[in-house]
Amino acid sequence: MLITSSASKFFKRKHTINVNGQLIDLSNPVVMGILNVSPDSFFDGGKYVIEDAILQRAEQMLEEGVSIIDIGAVSSRPGADAISTKEELTRLLPAVTAIRKRFPQAPISIDTFRSWVALRVIDECGGCIINDISGGDFDEHMFDTVGKLGMPYILMHMKGTPQTMQDDPQYDDIIKDISKYFSEKVRKLTKAGVKDVILDPGFGFGKTLGNNYDLLNRLDSFKVFQLPVMVGMSRKSMIHKLLEVDAEQSLGGTITANTMALLGGADILRVHDVKDAVESVKIFTMLKETANL
Repeated sequence: MLITSSASKFFKRKHTINVNGQLIDLSNPVVMGILNVSPDSFFDGGKYVIEDAILQRAEQMLEEGVSIIDIGAVSSRPGADAISTKEELTRLLPAVTAIRKRFPQAPISIDTFRSWVALRVIDECGGCIINDISGGDFDEHMFDTVGKLGMPYILMHMKGTPQTMQDDPQYDDIIKDISKYFSEKVRKLTKAGVKDVILDPGFGFGKTLGNNYDLLNRLDSFKVFQLPVMVGMSRKSMIHKLLEVDAEQSLGGTITANTMALLGGADILRVHDVKDAVESVKIFTMLKETANL
């Protein structure tokens, strides 16, 4: 059996997150759609840099069943160039403003590691999830800022920086090492007053090909934290390099990897291809429901 009827009895995980008074139900997995407004993101860079394209993409994702739209203005691909806070805000603020105006009920996540950017966007556009690839390591004020804002926070694990993270990453035991990292960070976030924390083990961020699949194979280890887990593997090199294709041809591999992640306990799938991920979630949810009949 892929899912047993007793599987959910061992851990009482948190099943909702509060985004500015709007509750997102995670009792069944949900899909977060990626909307990159940067010109150099690894898969869709440059596609969504004008307002019409941004709004059309947001509308398409909502029609396909997305639960959260994740908007990012800084590429975090390996070796990506850093940009200034001013440039990030110049890209990010208009995109969030336009989507919030056109689709006011759509939950939004902002992909930023800068507390000032989070503060400015939320002050001008309203509540958003804060998705920080650095786990607070790039900005010492991030945790306190999130606590004061009262917003959910996605805590991701990464070794190094986007410029250095793939320079021979080493682990004693990847699950133990990341679990230790999460334990320390969650304690600091709780002390800062952050109420909703989502864990992201950071596939592709300072991990070798083997590390990524070891992590996927043991994803259920993070259930011990009793916090939602987000997985972002969409069209990454861990898929297309293994399959010896390019990112454009890696949708099938992404669907397979995401399905494995759902079986391993993922609560949020962060993807480029919303419709396909929503279908995977529907099949997984039906499978889970039959296990409880």
